[in-house]
Amino acid sequence: MSFIEVSHTADVKIRARAPTLETLFSDACDALMLVMYGSSRKGTIKKEITITSADIDSLLLDFLSEVLFVSEVEGMVFSKADVKIDGLNLHAELKGEPFTRKRHAKGTEVKGISYSGLSIRHDANGFMVDILFDV
Repeated sequence: MSFIEVSHTADVKIRARAPTLETLFSDACDALMLVMYGSSRKGTIKKEITITSADIDSLLLDFLSEVLFVSEVEGMVFSKADVKIDGLNLHAELKGEPFTRKRHAKGTEVKGISYSGLSIRHDANGFMVDILFDV
């Protein structure tokens, strides 16, 4: 897990770095769940997500938006995302558990994922992205 919270005036901004694109997406998902539910998360239930997008930045935005949607609608808290990317197609196996107020109410409500400033960058050290969570 390689991400940090970056100072932002109104929302939560995360900077994630990873050696591979798949790990970057997985770490971004972990950051989203940490912001929303805190660190007390386990993985016993599996959920699969498949997404196709127009470009790699949209793929990340669509993936995180789908994770947010599934989490809220199905009452799930995810602890791990095993992400596979083939071009502009993503398949993820999420592991998690049902939301319980006692264990998961330590976070901040995230309303959405912002496209503002979202741009995946690649250099000799791997991949990096800044993500803005609308709270």
